[in-house]
Amino acid sequence: MSPRHVRRPTEAAALRAAARSARPLPPVPALMAALLDANDRRDREAVTLCAHRVVRAATPEVGE
Repeated sequence: MSPRHVRRPTEAAALRAAARSARPLPPVPALMAALLDANDRRDREAVTLCAHRVVRAATPEVGE
C-alpha cells in the first residue's frame, strides 16, 4: 500500500479563508478585564493584543 499525498492549504490560502469568515469578538467588558489582567501581569504582548481587540469590538467600522 503506497502512502497518499495529503494536500494542505498554503499559508496564503489559510489567511484568505480566515479573512472571509466573520468571527464575533467577545463583549467589550470581558476584553477590558483581560486587558487589565494582562497589564497586571506585565505581559506586553497580551496588552497589545487585548487593546487592539477592544478597539475592534468598540468600533466595528475600524476593521472593515
